[in-house]
Order: sequence, then structure tokens, then C-alpha cells
Amino acid sequence: MFDKFSERHIGVSNEKDLKAMLDVIGVKSVDELISQVIPQSIRLRKPLALPAEGMSEYEFAAHIRELADRNQPYRSFIGMGYYPSAVPAVVTRNVFENPAWYTSYTPYQAEISQGRLEALLNFQTAVISLTGMEIGNCSLLDEGTAAAEAMAMMFSLRSRDAVREGRNQLFVDRNIFPQTLDVLLTRSEPFGIELIVDEYDEYEFTGREFGAIVQYPAADGRVRDYSDFTAAAHAKGALVTVAADLLSLALLKAPGEWGADIAVGSAQRLGTPMGFGGPAAGYMTTREAFKRNMPGRIIGVSVDRLSNKALRMALQMREQHIKRERATSNICTASALMASMTGFYCVYNGPEGLRRAAETAHLAAATVARALEAMDYRLASKEFFDTLEVEAEAAVVQSLALEQGINFYYPSEGRVRMSFDEVTTAAEIETVVSIFAAAKGKKAKAVKAVTESCVPTALRRQSPYLQEPVFNAYRSESALMRYIKKLELRDISLANSMISLGSCTMKLNAAALMQPLSLAGFQMMHPFAPADQAEGYMQLITELENDLATITGFAACSLQPNSGAAGEYAGLMVIRAYHQSRGQGYRNVVLIPASAHGTNPASAAMAGMKIVTVACDKRGNIDVADLEAKAKEHSSELCGLMVTYPSTHGVFESRIREIVDAVHDAGGQVYMDGANMNAQVGLTNPGYIGADVCHLNLHKTFAMPHGGGGPGVGPICVAEHLRAFLPSHPVVATGGDEGITAVASAPWGSALLFPITYGYIKMLGAEGLRRATEMAIVNANYMSAALAAEYRTYYSGETGRVGHEMILDLTSFKKDYNIDCGDIAHRLMDYGFHAPTLSFPVHETLMVEPTESEPKEEMDRFIEALISIKRECEAAAGQADNVVANAPHTARELAGAWEHPYSRDEAAFPLAWIGEAKFFPYVSKIDNGYGDRNLCCRNCE
Repeated sequence: MFDKFSERHIGVSNEKDLKAMLDVIGVKSVDELISQVIPQSIRLRKPLALPAEGMSEYEFAAHIRELADRNQPYRSFIGMGYYPSAVPAVVTRNVFENPAWYTSYTPYQAEISQGRLEALLNFQTAVISLTGMEIGNCSLLDEGTAAAEAMAMMFSLRSRDAVREGRNQLFVDRNIFPQTLDVLLTRSEPFGIELIVDEYDEYEFTGREFGAIVQYPAADGRVRDYSDFTAAAHAKGALVTVAADLLSLALLKAPGEWGADIAVGSAQRLGTPMGFGGPAAGYMTTREAFKRNMPGRIIGVSVDRLSNKALRMALQMREQHIKRERATSNICTASALMASMTGFYCVYNGPEGLRRAAETAHLAAATVARALEAMDYRLASKEFFDTLEVEAEAAVVQSLALEQGINFYYPSEGRVRMSFDEVTTAAEIETVVSIFAAAKGKKAKAVKAVTESCVPTALRRQSPYLQEPVFNAYRSESALMRYIKKLELRDISLANSMISLGSCTMKLNAAALMQPLSLAGFQMMHPFAPADQAEGYMQLITELENDLATITGFAACSLQPNSGAAGEYAGLMVIRAYHQSRGQGYRNVVLIPASAHGTNPASAAMAGMKIVTVACDKRGNIDVADLEAKAKEHSSELCGLMVTYPSTHGVFESRIREIVDAVHDAGGQVYMDGANMNAQVGLTNPGYIGADVCHLNLHKTFAMPHGGGGPGVGPICVAEHLRAFLPSHPVVATGGDEGITAVASAPWGSALLFPITYGYIKMLGAEGLRRATEMAIVNANYMSAALAAEYRTYYSGETGRVGHEMILDLTSFKKDYNIDCGDIAHRLMDYGFHAPTLSFPVHETLMVEPTESEPKEEMDRFIEALISIKRECEAAAGQADNVVANAPHTARELAGAWEHPYSRDEAAFPLAWIGEAKFFPYVSKIDNGYGDRNLCCRNCE
């Protein structure tokens, strides 16, 4: 008999600990507690329609290997934004497969995130350098959505005159990747943006345009000089965005040098696998003048309390929790783990390595081009980087290529497109040439390697790049391994201790779930490969969609959205399409509770909705009377309601069915935010409650890692009447019969991550999924009860219980002790913990979510730490120089001169067990204002 995965995943697995916790809570059983937490009216009456018992880890390992083996990773020359990459083994082993990197949280707590912040700063610096721009962010989701973010950014940058004139046209060059155009179509329509798709060299600006987007090199491979086009756009007051291939910029003139205003794209080919479409780091760079309009996160350099250099996320006023419906982007997670990998790839290879990789791809294309021309094939262009488009009979070439285990891209019956890459070999070049020779009934001649460039002289890069010391210091594996380890040791992750972030569900990312991501059958697949080569992926996707639909109580699922916020947006766009199909496209009012996550109103605004805020009562619940009144008032134009359940305050509201009915009675649909699904799985679900669509954060409820701020996956599940509108894709058939256009570049989003959630469900089974939810609720109520004498729980349900998380009240600490919740967050670092969620959704509170993964011993340590800090606050009252306000304390400070009224031991080792595995923050409290006033977003060392 194999061990049960649930007993490994769930932290409290022995009856003695469970009984002790239930005694503290004041209940006799788990069932008694659950009956007090979840309203009986919404409790599922029967188990989920999934196998009751889950697979063992051993059984799942064999099963997932079998699925990977059913994929056939043919040699891909498809390109189109996805390329084989020489991922350094030292990065795979020490970052991609390392829980210290993949389990860390978004670096909001900068003092204990200095390692990943430096890794992200390296990424930022690299893309700024390659694109020739002045400022960049630390990753976006993918190329298509990055282009859409640039469109929205250009639109928001319109002058007052342009807004008054109604400038709403965006020029998009016809020679752009089709998936990018599709995402632009999706995101433009709600804003009333008109896309003008035309040839860049034939188009004349009219003055109605606010911006333009071009591809560099173009989708068919052409390298084109956009300088005159850009000048013409600027002359008419339009901005220019370029979707640029980063590897090409080692050889091509940087966009910033020929006048582009924004550069976007994907960093996938710089050190991350294709993974059937993702995840990979999208990027955006721009001019410093536009820094406050930039979406996403920017890493900046600042100083700490002791005047040492320190990194932090800069310009935080751009976050959605501040701007809400006025936000121009709903970006929340990004692709931080992949951005870190790309940063290390650039560190390891340096400028000479990137140039070598670019020349390998370029000269392979040049060699094949010369051979094809010698056989009288006609090329679309003689000026290219890595991609050739050839006039040929596609069906014949495809048949011959498949016999050789090779995939090309076939844009039409008479054209073949192929993209070469940094891993192309001479033997592969010979094979490609032989295929085209055979297509003409000829025998291939010996191929002579080309050594001269096919890039126009005027567009060859002359400027240096990656000149910073970090990109020129780590060439040996020993050196890079130690650099990665040095950064790793500056961070707290789940490998160190509990991360009790409310609403963020930092649960165990089990090794058995992560291992399959390294299998070649999953890593090496191109997202546009023929379906019969991806049978393993397709079975996994089909089963995962069905399982998620079952768990949520819905009829269908789309895995395409590649973040939670993208899932919110996709769900709203599906609802919008449904109303339009019924001739009710005028329904554009969305009700959103005042307590909602900031991404909710931001997503609604992006979907073209008018937001009406619904009040909450003093207990934090939705004010049902206010909701009913506003639903009735707006019934003729009501699109729907966005509701988080359990609420953002961690409470199961007993009147949820009344809320759902009121919206339906007014003609609206109910979108349920799945951020808190970890309190629902197996006990209730959105479909049973009566919602119409929900999104799921797979990086929360379903055990995908947070990766230092991403990747995330945000699939949507929908009721039967919405199935037809699930997102489609322009290259690969997916989605509903009347599906909305794409919301991500790849047909199934970040497919490489799917084995994680697939395995989580398969190994837990219906019983394990329910037990995980129950224990998440038990753990939260245990911590709330254990801390009750010291910290009031701000909100609770009608029976005095919380859901899977609780809000601890610190609102009086500033008055009583002159200490705020930020000070306590910093002091927790000295105890070896990451802080809970700060001041959300209530100012000066801590939102705590222990998850089901933590053992009682770890929760008790955290409880003891919070109580100890409370005593320190009491002792510090009236003292400016105190151990809490000065936190965190670094090893360097502790070893130096000491003039504080408290001892070094009190600063570093306030509790006995801390000395067993002391974590020293690398920097002390960071000066946020200094970092914004002196904005620096590059690693200049």
C-alpha cells in the first residue's frame, strides 16, 4: 500500500494535534466547525463526481510520464513567437527546479526579497539594454497581452486635444503574428478603439490615430526599416509600439535608436522552454517620460535605514488596489520566475553569448536561403533575421517534413515559413534543404555555410548592449551557481517558513507535482504543433478542464487565461458576448462590492463596463438591501455582479443565494471571483450557489507555485449557456462555437504548468480535495482562536467563525504604541517569517491565511511570534528607538557598533527556537520615498 498524497500535503495529519486544535477552537469535530462556517443552504449534498481515492505519488509519476511520452516533440521550425532554447542546466537545476525560487511570493516585502529583486532587476536591465529604451518593467504575461497593454498605454497617453477630437484609431501592420492581432481585437473593442490593419509602407496617417504597432522582424521574417514610418506617426501625434524579438536585437538596430516609443514582446527564447505555449516572460520597455503610465511592476534601486543600497518595487501608486476602476491595466501577477530565468540566461551568456546565439540562428537562415534560391525557390524577402517564407506547395513540403520529424509553419497552401534558432545544427540545415529538394524531385547538393549577414547595413546594430558588470562576470558554471545561491539566501520562501498571506494561499507546491515540468515531452512542444503530435497534452487538458468544471459545478472550462486577472477579464468578456448574442449588448453595468479586490473594478473597466459600487455592512458583508436596490435601479442595463466568495473579509455570507437571485431577476449574470476557492472545494461550489462563471487562481487553490510574483494561471469555468463563448484562437481551434477572440497568445495559455494542478486533483481525489478545504478552515479558525486574547479578529460570520483566513485588528497600535502594521511586518522578518497581507482589505490590519499545508508546530511558532511582538510593542510605547520600529536587523548591523537601548540578542533572537535556523534580512528597512524620488531601474552596480 502506497502512502496517501493527502497525508503528505495536509500539514496536520495526526489526531492528537487535530484534537488539540479543535479544543482551542471550541468544537468537538471538524464537521461541527464546518457546519458553523458554511451555510447549510449551500453545502453540497453529495461528493464531487471524481474518483474518491487519489493516486499515490508513485502511481501519478508513472501516469504523468506516460502522458509526456505520448507527446511527440518533433524538431520545431514553426517560430511565430515560440522557439527551442538552450536553457542552461545550471539555471534549470538551481532556479526552475528549486523551491527557494519557485515558492517565493511577489516581493512586496522587499527587505526579505533582495535576491529575487536583483534577479528581476537583471531581467529589466537586459531588456532595456537590448531594446535601447530608458525604463522597463520586470515582466508581463506574454507577447500578445504585452502588445495589448501597450495599446492601452498609448490610448491613455493621448493629449487632451486628442481625447477631445475622439482619436480612437490604432494602426496595426498586417505582417504581425496572428495571435497578437487577435488579442488586440479582444482588448480594443470595449474601449471603442478601431484597429486599422494595413501595410506599414503604404499607409498614410490621417490624424485620427493615437498609435501604431509593428513587428520587428515582421511575422514573415522581413527585416524592415521603420524609421520613416515612425517619423510620420510622430508628425501626426501618434506613438509607435514595436513587438521586437529580443534575440534579433543582438544583431539588429535597437527600436529605441530608430524612434519607437514602446517595445514589447516575449523573452521565451532567452532561456525558457516552449512548454506548449508558456509560461514565458513578456516584456515592456519605454521612454522615461512614460514611466507613470507603464503597467506591471518596476524594480527600482533605493537605500535602507543604514544607507546601504536596497532594491524594491517602485512607483506603487500604479497598483489596482489604489486606482481600482481608474486603473488602465488589471495586471496583478506577471511571469517573475521566467523573468528570473531569462535574467540568469543573460548573465551566463553575456553580450558575446547572445551575439553568438543570434548569429547561429541568422546564419542558419541565410545558409538555407541561399540553397533554396539555388533550387529556384522564391523567398518573400532577401533581408531577414531568422525566418524565411518560401513559395512552395505546402502539402508536399509538410508530408516530406513530417517524415523527417520536422515541423514548419504553413500560412497558406502556397507558402511555407520556417524559423531557425540558437540550437540549429549543420545536420539540421542539411535535412531542411533536402526536404525542399525532394519537393522538387531533386537530390540535394552539398550545403555551403553562409558567413555574411543578410541584415541591411543601415539596420545592423552598432551600439553595445549588456555592458553592466553583472553580464560580464559569471561565465563558469561554478561562478553562476554561487551567484544564484547568493541571491537565493537573501530571500524568504516556503522553503524557510510559513507564508501566511491572506487571499494569496501560499500552500505547499509538492515536489511530485513539480517534477513533471522537467520532462522533455512537456517542455519541448510547440503550441502550434499538429494535434496528433500532442496527444498527451490534449488528454491532460481535456481531463483537467473536465475536473475543474466538476469542482466548480459548471459545464465547461477554458484554460487560456494566463493569470487570475486575465481570468477575471475573460469571464466578463464571455458574459458580455452572451448578452450581445441576445441583442442586449447595451447591458454594461457591473455591481462590485466595496470590499472587492482592486483587480475586479480594473477588469470591469477594461471590459468596457460601468462600475456601480455596492456597500458593505459593519460586519463586512455585502449590504443586501443596497445590492437589491441598485440591481433594480439598473435592471435595464445590468450586465452582472462580481462577487468574491467567501468574501474578501474571509467570511461565508449566509445570504449569497439572495444576492445571486437579485442579480438574475434583474437580467444580469453572476461572476464569482475564485480567489477564495480554497474554502469551497468539495464543500460547496459556484455552480451550486448559482453563479454563471468563475475564474480560478491555479497558483492559489490548486497548488501552482507563485514564483516570486508569477507565473499564474487563471482558467474560467462557465455554466452551459456560456459555453459557446469561451475564448477561441486564430491558429489552433479551441474554445466555443461563438468564442470571443483570444485573451492570450497561446491556445491553452501556460500549458507547461498544467501537470501541477492535474496531479493535485488526481492525487488528492474527491476525499482529499474536501479534506484539504476542511483543514484550511480548521487552521484559520485555530489561529484566530489562539490569538483572540491578543489580537481581535476584525470580521467573522454569524456564528463567530471565519472561513479559510482572518483579518487581525491592529488599528489601535499606532495610537497605543506609535507602531503601525508595517513595523510589525518588518519585525516578523527578524523572527524568520514573511508578513501576512498588510492593510487589505482594511487599513492597519493583517490578513492571515495558514492554508491546509502547514503543520501545527509551524502555526504555533507564528502565533508565538505575533504574541512576542505584541509584548515588544507594549514595552516600546513612548520610545522612538525600539526593537520593532527599527526592524529588520541585519547581520552587518548586529556585528557593528551598537547604541540601541535593547540588546543584540533581543534584536536577532527574541525567541529560543529562532537560533536553530536564523534568517538574517540582507538589508534593513528601505526608504521607499528615496527610491521613487531617485528612480533607477537598471543594475548599474
